[in-house]
Amino acid sequence: MSQGDARANVTGAALLDLVAVMDRLRSGCPWDARQTHESLVPYLIEETYETVEAIERRDLAELRGELGDVLLQVLFHARIASERTDGTGFTIDDVARGIADKLVRRHPHVFGDVSVSGADEVKRNWETIKAEERAAAGGGPSSALDGVPMAQPALSLAAQLQRRAQSAGAPDALAGLAPDGGEYASDQAEPGSAHRVSEIGADLFALVAKARAAGVDPELELRRAAGVFRDRFQAWERSSSRV
Repeated sequence: MSQGDARANVTGAALLDLVAVMDRLRSGCPWDARQTHESLVPYLIEETYETVEAIERRDLAELRGELGDVLLQVLFHARIASERTDGTGFTIDDVARGIADKLVRRHPHVFGDVSVSGADEVKRNWETIKAEERAAAGGGPSSALDGVPMAQPALSLAAQLQRRAQSAGAPDALAGLAPDGGEYASDQAEPGSAHRVSEIGADLFALVAKARAAGVDPELELRRAAGVFRDRFQAWERSSSRV
């Protein structure tokens, strides 16, 4: 068996081919050559949502293709980063090595001698190790909410904030944002300023907490409801001969 045949039988070998294709595109295609981290953001978001949709449709063939599109975005960003000369650059190997090290570090029950009673304890250990990592990286006290991307969809954002707070031991009542005349003053706000929270906003935040308590993801549940509404509306259009 040749070396090429042997490599073809190794899981992940095709990733090397993809890296080579990305390198060729970056150096040989005018469009690929001019892309930046910032210019690629819309594609990363778009491909992620298309992957979610393929999962919702249970279309495995489509899912395979969409995962390839997401993987391309990862390789593209790593390729761009590798070109930096100011000491901040990194390669796809750095990305892969970093996530591999993180997984080993956060699974001491698999790669170490820690014993766990089940999935719940695994999750608690993960959050504890993650908090220790944040504190070590910052060189001082850190918030359990550090690293939560505030730009994500609002329902997902509310759910993640609540999950982080719960993991940190915050009381469930903290998720109740009473409007109090339409304003909820932040402890960190400047004197005289406030973060406005309407009654609807407070109700939505509480509804997210209710969804989490029921063991469902509020973002996915609303997406499902939106999908049902779409189907019903389109059925109404057809029955009404509107299209």
